[in-house]
Amino acid sequence: MKTGAQLYTVRSYTQTEEGFAEVIKKVADIGYPGVQVSAVGPIPPRNVADICAGYGVGIVSVHTNPVRLLNETDDVIAEYREMGVSQIGIGMMPERYRKDAETVNGFIRDYIPVAHKLKNAGMTFAYHNHAFEFEKFGGRRIIERLAEGFAADEMEFILDTYWVQAGGGDPAQWLRDLAGRVPVVHFKDMELHEGAQRFCPVGEGNLNWPYIIEACRVAGVEWILVEQDDCYGRDAFDCLRSSYEFLKKAI
Repeated sequence: MKTGAQLYTVRSYTQTEEGFAEVIKKVADIGYPGVQVSAVGPIPPRNVADICAGYGVGIVSVHTNPVRLLNETDDVIAEYREMGVSQIGIGMMPERYRKDAETVNGFIRDYIPVAHKLKNAGMTFAYHNHAFEFEKFGGRRIIERLAEGFAADEMEFILDTYWVQAGGGDPAQWLRDLAGRVPVVHFKDMELHEGAQRFCPVGEGNLNWPYIIEACRVAGVEWILVEQDDCYGRDAFDCLRSSYEFLKKAI
């Protein structure tokens, strides 16, 4: 398994091409060999690819706007083909699909053709979870409906450890349950601060990392992407470095 950085962690620095290049250099200097491109500014896809290649950093995956992916699928495919990436992820389903079992099924119906198109283009649709996917409608969790509704070879999951835990799930068990469909995972730790759950660098919180890492091996995970949604005033690159150093010893 390889360890990469999810660029959402440093999104405030990636809104210009110059800033993006500086981020990739810093990420490479920490030791990360790959990134997930997410929440970057309006930078041409070819330039993104060239900058990453210039520092020896691979593009593992991307997060794209789900509405645009649905309505402009061909354009999105062309852009990410230019970037040289094959896993096309969305951060979550749009809010209108989250109301009940029928709306969740509507999401599945709407995005199955998208998944087909991506597969035919040599790409794969990937779904990143938050906590709400662990709500049950009619006795079935949203994430279960997604796993059953999409063909296994047309949709992968980018399982997020923090959000599985926040949804009341066991990250390691869900990795095992989705084995073969989770080539990429988000490692995100959780701590309790002044009585509230919050994000922290991997290894500084309370998630059971040895258990989760072993489940990753069983599930066929290829890339572990470190992400921290909020650093609460701490330097984001320091957080990425702390996570990297922990995982270098743990994996």
